Amino acid sequence: MAESKERPIKVIAENRKARFNYAIEDTLEAGIALTGTEVKSIRNGKSTIAESYADPKDGEIWLINANIPEYLQANRFNHEPKRPRKLLLHRKQINKLMGAVERQGMTLVPLKMYFNERGRVKLQLALAKGKQLHDKRDTEKKRDWGREKGRIMRARG
Repeated sequence: MAESKERPIKVIAENRKARFNYAIEDTLEAGIALTGTEVKSIRNGKSTIAESYADPKDGEIWLINANIPEYLQANRFNHEPKRPRKLLLHRKQINKLMGAVERQGMTLVPLKMYFNERGRVKLQLALAKGKQLHDKRDTEKKRDWGREKGRIMRARG
């Protein structure tokens, strides 16, 4: 029997500030419509999603401000680094996200971009609500206390 080679999930870019700046309600996986040079550039590992967000327009969800640098070996067929990219979702998911953004004032924040087991580029998208300054302080306080508690427990034995 032939052995199937499962590729592990390889994280390309991560938005680490999102969990600090937003209270995350729900997450889902979305595909991204990319050109060939964009995929090659992503494989080089220089893309960033730190300042990006997703926005509903004309019944579709678009990833705005994600930076995928130009592929150096490509010539005139290269892509624009910060162009809007269409996210591939089911119609039910799009309607749910659009309703939450429009009615409840929530934000669509990308958490992580990765290659799945089949080698396709996927985006983990979060439905989130912006945190107030005091909420951010509470989060930081809880995280610091967790670290301190871990140190105390290790010191005790």
